[in-house]
Amino acid sequence: MLLFLVNEGTLFACLLASYFYLGVEHRVWPPTGVEKPSLRLPLIMTAALLSSSGVLMIAESGFERARPGRFRAGVIGTVMLGVVFLSLQLIEYRDKLPRIHPSDSAYASLFYTITGLHGAHVAFGLLFLLWALAREMAGTTRPPRSMAIKNASLYWHFVDGVWLVILTSLYLSPHWW
Repeated sequence: MLLFLVNEGTLFACLLASYFYLGVEHRVWPPTGVEKPSLRLPLIMTAALLSSSGVLMIAESGFERARPGRFRAGVIGTVMLGVVFLSLQLIEYRDKLPRIHPSDSAYASLFYTITGLHGAHVAFGLLFLLWALAREMAGTTRPPRSMAIKNASLYWHFVDGVWLVILTSLYLSPHWW
């Protein structure tokens, strides 16, 4: 799992390096005619993801202490917060696409590629967590340790961490240039 996450981290690092390279090469970034990203929705999305990591940590603790109710409630809460994040991302895309399309510029292309790839990772993380929950409910995992649960949790925390870098890079940094 760690090698997989290093690979995924490298992919995001390359995409973000491209974003910053193009930003440095252009006098104005985002390009003229493209408004700087609104922060309201991304900050709500961030609150949902950060909260989900906290809830998942409570779930992990419940599993390790053989408290299946806490574990199950925590995973379900995490999944619900992840769905909130993805729903807000869809709303953001719905509002943004009429004004800026992925084919409009390198900025738009990278914005949608990076945020879309992250959204795909969130969706996969939700499936991974539901799979770990199903395994626990089926009794195929036993406290205090389960690689299925540890790997799903590690992946989810990675996805949350990547979002903080994306938030800083794509949403906050344009307001500093």
